[in-house]
Amino acid sequence: MTHDEAVKQLSHLARERAFGRHVGSDRLIQTGLDALIAGVESPSLALLAGLLRREEPEAPALFDQVLEELGLAFHPPADPRAAKWAMAYWIAGQIADGSLDPATGTHLIWADIAYDLGHPEDLEPLVHCAHNLDGWEESWGVSREELNREAVEAATQFLSKRPGHDGGH
Repeated sequence: MTHDEAVKQLSHLARERAFGRHVGSDRLIQTGLDALIAGVESPSLALLAGLLRREEPEAPALFDQVLEELGLAFHPPADPRAAKWAMAYWIAGQIADGSLDPATGTHLIWADIAYDLGHPEDLEPLVHCAHNLDGWEESWGVSREELNREAVEAATQFLSKRPGHDGGH
């Protein structure tokens, strides 16, 4: 793993946790270890990477400290609706860049976001892809790969309509 990949992974876990997804202490410690080995430097990183199993409860606080030290801390918008939209853009970005399986990503948008936002029209193409991928059968005459490509395209389209679109996530 390169330095940049390690930083990207730390940033990814920061967002996962900020959006309320559970990330186990074992994953936080392993990510810290990966970052340390990749040459990422932060005063608390070695402490995080060196935690023993019985010390796992300390991992979340140390992980947050590492994020602060590296300038990677992420705080979603305080407004719950804005936070859901931010999460939708984040997930769509991962679908578009290939770091998240389209079926998993579109399902998260459908189940965790679209419902809470009252099924907004902007999310409809992604929800449609989620339904197709969730219920896909070979008899449909369309390959799962084609449905995955449609989901990536829907995610890319959704990102292109983002207010103040800057191409990042």
